[in-house]
Amino acid sequence: MRHFREAALLTQEALARQIPCDRSHVARVEAGTRVPQDSFAKVCDELLGTGGVLARLWGRIDWYPQVEHPDWFRRRAEMDEVAVTLREYQERVIPGLLQTSDYARALSCRYVSGVELEERVRARLSRQQRFLADGGPLYVVVLDESCLRNVVGGPAAMRDQCAHLLDLARRPNMRIQVAPAGPLEIVRPSGSMSLITLPEGRHWLYSESLNRGHFTNDPALYERYNQLYDVLRADALSAPQSADLIHATMERYGHHGQERADLVQEQLQRRQRRQLHRNRPRFPRNRPRPGQQEP
Repeated sequence: MRHFREAALLTQEALARQIPCDRSHVARVEAGTRVPQDSFAKVCDELLGTGGVLARLWGRIDWYPQVEHPDWFRRRAEMDEVAVTLREYQERVIPGLLQTSDYARALSCRYVSGVELEERVRARLSRQQRFLADGGPLYVVVLDESCLRNVVGGPAAMRDQCAHLLDLARRPNMRIQVAPAGPLEIVRPSGSMSLITLPEGRHWLYSESLNRGHFTNDPALYERYNQLYDVLRADALSAPQSADLIHATMERYGHHGQERADLVQEQLQRRQRRQLHRNRPRFPRNRPRPGQQEP
């Protein structure tokens, strides 16, 4: 990527403006410390006129060799590797298959740090590759609106996360819907859940509690939640309406970030003015002594 960027006589900052993204993101991808999305590679191909070289290279690279998942989650990760269809309902946080690296890092840094943090982020992103590949399995997700409102990593990270959701929603194998806050007639599950269809028509219901995954293949229980999910999808916003809500939320995070930047700039200017005032030379003033009137 650096070779083609330099051949196009572009700096990292200039390329980042055209993508658009932060210059640091371009720098990390070129340094090999950040795994790019395939959409990033395709955009760079178009901007740099590579004829699709970067996208082809992206598809050949094993981005996540020797990834280790937590013991309690390993069984679920193995199901994702062979699932035919995955349908999910998620509340409060964006599901792992849709997270950006910055969002995943901000979410996990509350509990781990250092090498363990980076390993956890790599493991989470590794699960996405099968669903992002051409011809990937069908993935349908209903997000409670709280997923969009719960700020993880700050306004900038949330804006990028919303933009990522909009990009994923355009994929033929993905459908993203939002269950808006407020309407009482929307019947929601009591917590996040996944309905997993494996080869040969095997069905599993998956849910999570604190550091533990719960699996059941009981036909009656699966069918009950399957019907609940179908009703939820019917009552939630349609995919285009959901995209409009996600886009509006993304714009609000963008405005919030700009307002915060403006506030920081204003505070800096005030501090500089106070500093100039303190450093300005002072001239003695003739003040009247007690009992003496000014002329």
